Amino acid sequence: MTKVRSKLLWGVSPPAVRALGRIAFSLRYEYEAPLPAPPFVVAANHYSHFDSPVVGAGLRLPIRFLALEDLFGVNRLLDWLVTGYGAIPTPRDRHPVGATRTALSALEDGQVVGVFPESTRVSHWGVLPPKRGAAWLALRAGVPLVPTAVIGTGRVFGLENKLQRHPLRVIYGKALHPDTEDEHALMSKWSDWVGSRLADHPESEAEGPRRAFWAEG
Repeated sequence: MTKVRSKLLWGVSPPAVRALGRIAFSLRYEYEAPLPAPPFVVAANHYSHFDSPVVGAGLRLPIRFLALEDLFGVNRLLDWLVTGYGAIPTPRDRHPVGATRTALSALEDGQVVGVFPESTRVSHWGVLPPKRGAAWLALRAGVPLVPTAVIGTGRVFGLENKLQRHPLRVIYGKALHPDTEDEHALMSKWSDWVGSRLADHPESEAEGPRRAFWAEG
């Protein structure tokens, strides 16, 4: 049943997101290089609940995002959607052993895994240092890591959860190959690339104080 639901959702949702995004928010996609063949890891910055849909819609193939366990069990419809999209439950405050195993298994099966290295939504780039999970998965599975910059979602539907009009853009960078890199070097390359793309659009970040939805300590 879940496979049928997943096929239905991934068949219908991406075209709808792309069409509605263009109409409502002038959504644009940019590809600095051809996307690699699956499996691979996608790592994107994280401003909004909109990030997963717009990133997934631009790939034009299913992607299994690591999603905090907080999303599961809220209501039946949300559970139906997140499980149908193949989200991988990830704990907020303990080591994600089960999530890591599921993600590696997905990559071994030729799937695409999505990670938000900041681990929570933020108002501005740089509020939190990125964690190394995306790089670790790419290195452990021996697959490329595709850096992705999401621009404008914090203005459209940011931490305040208020919907506003603002242009959206998603940029997929050239895949980073982990052949000769360690986790630190790979994440440094990812962070430098994302930061440089976001710096080109300073008006796209939310107004107000710099903060994160949730942060340790």
